[in-house]
Amino acid sequence: MATSTSTSPSAADGAVPKAPTAPGPLALLVLCAAHFMDAIDLSDVGVALPAIQHDLGMTSASLQWIVSAYALGYGGFLLLGGRAADLLGRRRTFLAAVAVFAVVSVLGAIAPNGGLLIAARLVKGVAAGFLAPAALSLITTGWPEGPQRGRALGWYATAGASGFVSGLVLGGVLTEMSWRLVFVLPVPIAMAALIAGRRLLPADPPSPMRDKTDVPGALTATGGLVALVYAIAQAPEHGWGSVRTVILFAAAALLLALFLGIEARAERPLVPLSFLTRRRTAGTNLTIFAMWGAYTSFAFLATLYLQNVLHWTPLQTAGAFVPLGLVNGALAPFAGRLAARFGAHRMIAAGMLLLALSYALFFRIGPDASFLSVVLPVMVLNGLGTAATFPALNMSAVAGVPDRDQGLAGALLNTSMQIGGAVVLAVVTAVVEAGQQANGGGDPLAGYAPGTGVIVAAVLAGLSATLLIRHRRPYERNAT
Repeated sequence: MATSTSTSPSAADGAVPKAPTAPGPLALLVLCAAHFMDAIDLSDVGVALPAIQHDLGMTSASLQWIVSAYALGYGGFLLLGGRAADLLGRRRTFLAAVAVFAVVSVLGAIAPNGGLLIAARLVKGVAAGFLAPAALSLITTGWPEGPQRGRALGWYATAGASGFVSGLVLGGVLTEMSWRLVFVLPVPIAMAALIAGRRLLPADPPSPMRDKTDVPGALTATGGLVALVYAIAQAPEHGWGSVRTVILFAAAALLLALFLGIEARAERPLVPLSFLTRRRTAGTNLTIFAMWGAYTSFAFLATLYLQNVLHWTPLQTAGAFVPLGLVNGALAPFAGRLAARFGAHRMIAAGMLLLALSYALFFRIGPDASFLSVVLPVMVLNGLGTAATFPALNMSAVAGVPDRDQGLAGALLNTSMQIGGAVVLAVVTAVVEAGQQANGGGDPLAGYAPGTGVIVAAVLAGLSATLLIRHRRPYERNAT
């Protein structure tokens, strides 16, 4: 095992160096509040879409861009946002992103037409792309690896789960009054996080890293990811084999290939290739790709089933997801500690098995299915699986990563998560639509079974990727 030959002054004098002091619980509360806000914004808009369409006179094709524009900005700018946090200062990047998030939320609430609303959602997604990796890296650099970091990440995951469920419920309630209130909802949370964060978050180093920025790498990575997310988002509308879609995918592939070539030659690359080829990094990112892709697709199918087959209202549909969020929120703080004690890879594997079982139970749905006997077990098991998986994946993503690359690690994790959601959802949507067209509209559940099968297969593929997380290279063991 390799050992370091450098010594600190205290070590040379025979003194035992002090363990780093983690920021206080109020600092963690600020970061959790920002994650709560981001999760609310991911879930509350879906409930408001019909009201927005009616009020602004938007077509169905333009309406979906209220969701897709956010994903485009978020997924496309995560890598750049993560590196900005590492180079420019995590606290500085976090506070700036929260401020932009608040301002653009207000602009979205007062947008007079669909075009400006979509533009506001795009900019808000970009802000979230800088916010998420900065917040995660503030936790992973502030709390020492082990039980302390496990607890912090557990509470962070709880905030996300609680925000997602709160967004569903509050989105339904506020839409009854005005859909514009849905866009105002994150503003007070953002203002509180901004004011408290300036006082409570640890200051950036006096001279943050100002290495020469890899501008070509940043441009090609961001351009490639934006093109990829855009291609996936518009493919169901224009066709997967259309000239437009093929050109977009080719442009994305070309830009990402250029990015890899630039990184291989750059003196200070945006993303070192050695980082991408770590077994743990690859396994963690493949797993969250599958895990979040499966959940996004399940939420889509379950919403259609509850509203179109069981004829539930949007508010009732939102309530069906509450048990999932409650179970996840209650158990996530303990899951982080268990992952620190028994190993993140074991918690991830157990969580993925629970998720696969929950989605398999969705095969039992029918036109007259009972919520208590059919839907509720799916939601409870899903909450258990998410609680076991998500904190452990965050721990695995940053384990053994130097502090200077913590923002990058968080950005890669979130990028894989967002693109996984887009890819798996697009595949499931295509499978369901094909089943419904083949049936001719006679069976309202046509296409649901093969769509659910794709979701289960995605989780099982993610489960197999956990084998990469377990095995670590010697330098990774030394780093931890």
